[in-house]
Amino acid sequence: MRLGAVTAIIVGLIGLAASAVGLGIRIMPRHFTASQQQTIISWEVVGRWRAWPAGEIFPASITYHLPAAILADGTGLALTARRVGIAPAASCAAVTDGAAARALARHGCGTVLRATYADATGAFIITVGVAVLPSARAATAAAIALSGSGSLRPGIRAAMFPGTLAEWSGDRARQISLSISVGPYLVMYAAGYADGRPRVARTDGNQYGRTELLSAAKGIAGYVAGKIGANPPPLRCPGAPGC
Repeated sequence: MRLGAVTAIIVGLIGLAASAVGLGIRIMPRHFTASQQQTIISWEVVGRWRAWPAGEIFPASITYHLPAAILADGTGLALTARRVGIAPAASCAAVTDGAAARALARHGCGTVLRATYADATGAFIITVGVAVLPSARAATAAAIALSGSGSLRPGIRAAMFPGTLAEWSGDRARQISLSISVGPYLVMYAAGYADGRPRVARTDGNQYGRTELLSAAKGIAGYVAGKIGANPPPLRCPGAPGC
């Protein structure tokens, strides 16, 4: 009897030790290879457009800056753009120009998310579109396909919202149409005047207005691109995906 009891105790202690070792392995920091880290980062970034609320991708307000060069006092100015509305997710073909739609289709674009902002003065309206591509390589290739000279290139269609400042600023009012590639996303933006005036020639003499419009558009689109395409914090276990 004593021998059996001693044996049982020993077996129990061995099992307890094995469990402790297993627990220790699970809670100890894990080291990822560079390839594993990149895979996990890519997995997290590419899923943001589904996982994040629309208001996180397109916040209610975004700060942008006017360059000192266009201001009389020689210093830059921080201004705040306000979100006018968020459009429903749509197919790439439905909310982009024909040339942009064809380029995006070639590179596997699946969905576009859009929101429209008004600048601090309410004079300008900016639509930002996030096109979801299968990979960073595909997004870069799509950006190259839409590159060119000038500031009015094939891209996102304006998202209008009746009863708001963005009621009249349709596609004919676009003064600027450009894009930014970041991670698996192509962030496209189109900007124009809130009163819906058609395309204004660059020779109209209003350099200040054009610079202010471009600053607002780039600042808003750049914020959205930097947010949705940013690398996540360094992987740490426990707690990180894959731990």
